[in-house]
Amino acid sequence: MISEEVGVGLVRLARSAIMKDLGLEKELHLESSLRSPAIRRGVFVTLYQHEKKELRGCMGLPLPRSNIVDDTITAARLAAFYDPRFPPLTPSEADRVVVELTLLTEPEEIISEPRSSLPEQIRIGLDGLIIEADEGAGILLPQVPVEYGWDAEEFLMHLCLKAGLRPTDWLRRDVKIYRFNADIFAEESPRGIVKRIMLKTPRT
Repeated sequence: MISEEVGVGLVRLARSAIMKDLGLEKELHLESSLRSPAIRRGVFVTLYQHEKKELRGCMGLPLPRSNIVDDTITAARLAAFYDPRFPPLTPSEADRVVVELTLLTEPEEIISEPRSSLPEQIRIGLDGLIIEADEGAGILLPQVPVEYGWDAEEFLMHLCLKAGLRPTDWLRRDVKIYRFNADIFAEESPRGIVKRIMLKTPRT
């Protein structure tokens, strides 16, 4: 588990990278906890419109590319300026969005026999999913099915759609499904207090 100190520092670093690219800060804000962190994790940055909690951008690196500091900066810039679903963030929006950071564990392939039993191995509120097929690939973070109220099968169907596949292609034996867990940290308000996010899991 990522420490509170490092998680908070990475969220503030992501915010600082965006503000610097917008011309609103001169230097990156790098807290002492991030000077030499021996951490290699995939990282995603998500931007939400404050109060509405409407998505404003979400992109990242499923696998570590460099060190956690550089990868966080890359993910922040991707989410703010290169998410193809949204126009680039503008300076006037900087104080109207909150920054959320998701740090991924190493993905592991889910092996299921029969294939139809795969949903039974997925834990809503804990697992994120990655799909790989010849036709495309996609990823959905652990918070997504919680936000939309999906069960495990719906989670798999939407994962397929994210990758440009048919909703039931997760049943194909040539398609690989991976799961991962995550540490999630987010601002409570723009530039505000940063806290660890614990997802609610459905009662069994």
